[in-house]
Amino acid sequence: MAWFVLVLSGVLEAAWATALSRSEGFTRLTPSVIFGVTVVASMLGLGYAMRTLPVGTAYAVWVGIGASLTVAVAMVSGDEPVSAARILLILGLVGCVIGLKLVH
Repeated sequence: MAWFVLVLSGVLEAAWATALSRSEGFTRLTPSVIFGVTVVASMLGLGYAMRTLPVGTAYAVWVGIGASLTVAVAMVSGDEPVSAARILLILGLVGCVIGLKLVH
């Protein structure tokens, strides 16, 4: 259960990071509210997962999922450039997250 919650929390990290960017310094209401809700939910989930998973593993997986999804969303939306090198590096990050799960 901790792994499921951790992965979901990583997805929520990408949601709050994207919402934060789109809030334009908290001047836009909808992205600001989405940021507030998802950042709290993401942190609660990370905290729950850390009750049973090692802190280093949990944090690395949370950040890895959040970072890779945030970049993917930005690429799809056209906010970040897309290149083969960037895609390969993101896939490497995802591979490392999977590796941490496998060696746990």
